Amino acid sequence: MTTPTTHREAPATGRSRRIIAAVASLALLGLAVLVGGSTAASAASPTTLEIASDTQLSTFNPFISIYDGELNIINSIYPALTISDAHNNPSAYLATSWKRSSDDLTWTFTIRKGLKWSDGTPITAQDIYWTYHLVMTNDVAATANGSLVANFKSVSAPNDTTFVINTKTPQANILYLSIPVVPAHVWKSRVADLKSNLNTDFPVVGYGPWILTGYKTDQYATMTANKSFYMGAPKFDKLISYYYKSSDASVAALKSGSLQQNALITATEYNALKTTKGVKTYQSAPVGWQGIEINPGAHTKTGKPMGTGNPILADKRVRTAIAYAINRKTLVDKVLDGLGQEGAGYIPSGFPQWAWQPTAAQRISYNPAKANQILDAAGYTKGSGGVRVDPKTHKPLTFRLGIHSDETTDGQIAPYLQGWMQAIGIKLTIEPQSFSALNAALAKGDWDILMDGWSTGADPTYLMSIQTCAVLPQDNAGKGGNTDAFFCDKQYDKLFGLQQSQFNQTERATTIRKMQSILYDANVDIMLYYQDQLAAVDTTKVANYTFGGPNAQGIYLHQNPFYDWRVAKPVAASSSGTSSNTGLFIGIGIAVVVVVAVAALLVVRRRSPAADRE
Repeated sequence: MTTPTTHREAPATGRSRRIIAAVASLALLGLAVLVGGSTAASAASPTTLEIASDTQLSTFNPFISIYDGELNIINSIYPALTISDAHNNPSAYLATSWKRSSDDLTWTFTIRKGLKWSDGTPITAQDIYWTYHLVMTNDVAATANGSLVANFKSVSAPNDTTFVINTKTPQANILYLSIPVVPAHVWKSRVADLKSNLNTDFPVVGYGPWILTGYKTDQYATMTANKSFYMGAPKFDKLISYYYKSSDASVAALKSGSLQQNALITATEYNALKTTKGVKTYQSAPVGWQGIEINPGAHTKTGKPMGTGNPILADKRVRTAIAYAINRKTLVDKVLDGLGQEGAGYIPSGFPQWAWQPTAAQRISYNPAKANQILDAAGYTKGSGGVRVDPKTHKPLTFRLGIHSDETTDGQIAPYLQGWMQAIGIKLTIEPQSFSALNAALAKGDWDILMDGWSTGADPTYLMSIQTCAVLPQDNAGKGGNTDAFFCDKQYDKLFGLQQSQFNQTERATTIRKMQSILYDANVDIMLYYQDQLAAVDTTKVANYTFGGPNAQGIYLHQNPFYDWRVAKPVAASSSGTSSNTGLFIGIGIAVVVVVAVAALLVVRRRSPAADRE
């Protein structure tokens, strides 16, 4: 079993240090093999599943967290009323059953009996009521999921096993909400300082297949299995989720055996791993998109300007020209190695029931000549160095392009964008930033163009909600809100409300597609591509990781870590007995080599001064 600190390496500053580090690594490898062999040989030894986090880990506060890496953990340590099953349909969790009133305005849930928080306190409908009521009435608590309850009129818990939701208008997605429910007796004292609470009092009191037991900022989080989870305990005793600053590092960890699952790999890495012994690669349908956001003029809910965005980008003609200048097919071919589709609609293609494509007349395809025509007609003439100039302010069309320094694909895409924009007289200055820094700048409006990506679950409400006016920041220094790009359109908001009330899925899908059409024409969020979900698992240590089965094309449905982490099994000691012995001998061999290497290195180092004197 590896320790978390072995996943981070300080940069070597000298050749000798690199040699020593390499020898030390060999020593650790030999030791790891030896320890691994001993561990596998003992059925009673604790087992650990080590995975790569989808994103940075900075908080486990379910009221404010919005990033996949954190949410994967939060969803494993807190329950919800319902949960999506393997086919992305809502199924029972805290609620065992539910019924809807004849006017579609009242939902009554029957709550499962006998469950207890990890501190032994019974879980009741009062916890659900307290959680939902807080999200409905507290701006900070509404940060992550407030848009999901905006149509709620009231909630109540008439007894410990009944929870009731009353909505203002019929709401079709109630069973898909999956808002994390927290223990009221723990969180009541935290409300006054909710925004700064990272929820790191370990072990975190919760309920789910896992219990959060440790965390090191931006490095890893540890969880232990909840042996009394009602769906069945996880097969591993412990799970560690590591954050990597690059996919290269995470792939190296997978190959070295210090990581068992990795869903952060690029297309190139995925293809390379296909032939790696002991590694299984698997592909699932796109549930997210990669795109760029163009700052149309950041502002608060009342229209108060904020941030440092370039005002030229408020001109829709400039944004449209940028959209025409992007060659999405090239990105799919060069960045994804063909493992994805060109972007268009806001809902990824992995959810065909909601996905949308523009008509031929509406589609914006790669056409730099047309982009130049649009800018010429708008009066943006070319000036010094071929960079166009704003006819009003006489300032050049020079924009910042913020990219994630820890996202390999961002670094691959940025030079393409830079070249394509240069071809139409726009200069992009690439600004790599950390995950947290880039997202902090986004919230403040301190950006021009940003690389961005979102994923969604089976219900698209949340993803669509981050483009509504309701999630713009408050006036108090721009706090609160969860806008993705400061987009605000009344017609879009009207349709957002309408789709919530449509129980007929065909009608709802039609409305959601109209919303995507509005977003497409605005060119505030330009979809570049939908990448197939690419992942790999170390089959020498983990079995049964993937949930469900692939289709005829070998592609899985969306993989939900809630299920994957729970159903994954350690490779049985009985089936690995031979390999364990083999590992033992290999480890001994490596250890011998290491001893010889260290001795040789010491001899060389001792000889150096004498040689220098000569």
